[in-house]
Amino acid sequence: MFTGLVQALGVIAEIIPTTVGWRLTISPRGWDHTPVLGDSISVNGCCLTIAADPSTLGGKFAFDVIPETLRMTALGSLVPGSAVNLEHSATPTTLMGGHMVQGHVDGIGVIESIETVGEWRVRIRPPTALMEMMVPKGSVCVDGVSLTLASVDPAGGTFEVALIPTTLAKTNLGPAKPGDRCNIETDMIARTVVHWMKHYSDPGRTTPG
Repeated sequence: MFTGLVQALGVIAEIIPTTVGWRLTISPRGWDHTPVLGDSISVNGCCLTIAADPSTLGGKFAFDVIPETLRMTALGSLVPGSAVNLEHSATPTTLMGGHMVQGHVDGIGVIESIETVGEWRVRIRPPTALMEMMVPKGSVCVDGVSLTLASVDPAGGTFEVALIPTTLAKTNLGPAKPGDRCNIETDMIARTVVHWMKHYSDPGRTTPG
């Protein structure tokens, strides 16, 4: 479980193809968190597991990224030198300043436009199936960043988020540009409600048992 409040940026140091996908190595920047083997880290909103002791890698983090993860997320677009958002998993005492994020990416969105006049607004086109979980003023996680939906266009199939200067400075959304792919995780409450309404709300349905 995560909060969507990015704690540090990392840089992709190395990508090595393996028999099970990729071995992804990341150099964290200015982060005092030291994970151990088996810990969960959100990398651009995708929950990954530390696959090697960082002390043996000069403080770098290594992850095994399997083909399913590469298919379902935008991690496959990363190259050495790419900046990624990092967050360690939450604890029972973590301040929930963002929203409840699982690190389970629902789909890949594409940045359609960025407006910088007046305020910094980013329009994103998610997979069509995710639009029904986009609620005006609700929450969405974009590349691991907890954001509020500033506007939703159901007919056009897009939503917009407004970014504050801190987000632009502290995450990889600052240098993002139209055409970039991003990981989208919908709000788990909205997702649960939509799923229940679609599959279990039929008043004529007979409950098993």
